Amino acid sequence: MSEIIYLTDVAVINCIVDKERTDAVLLAARDVGARGAIVHTVQGWGTRERLGAWGVAVETEKDVIAFLVSSDQQDLVFDAIYQVAGLDAPGRGFMFISPVERAATYVPEAVRKQLNVNPE
Repeated sequence: MSEIIYLTDVAVINCIVDKERTDAVLLAARDVGARGAIVHTVQGWGTRERLGAWGVAVETEKDVIAFLVSSDQQDLVFDAIYQVAGLDAPGRGFMFISPVERAATYVPEAVRKQLNVNPE
């Protein structure tokens, strides 16, 4: 078993948007360098949904999209998502960035050499 290589300079961006905006968000993030995402479909409510037509709580389906990005990329990805998701308008969703203490995954040999990491 090889040594674990920890990634420590990463952040997770979570974006909550209407389902019809998910594809556009994924494409925008990919276009600026995000390598992958996890999409969860969720139900919930917020101020806008609580008001409804008659002041009755209305549940809506949203997608939560999580991107794991390097700290160097986080602002670029965040800004691209914000624009395409239309988060500058009420009721469109929201997003936030959280630091990641450490992450681990397979790191190819070529990348390890480039980073001067010796797994053994």
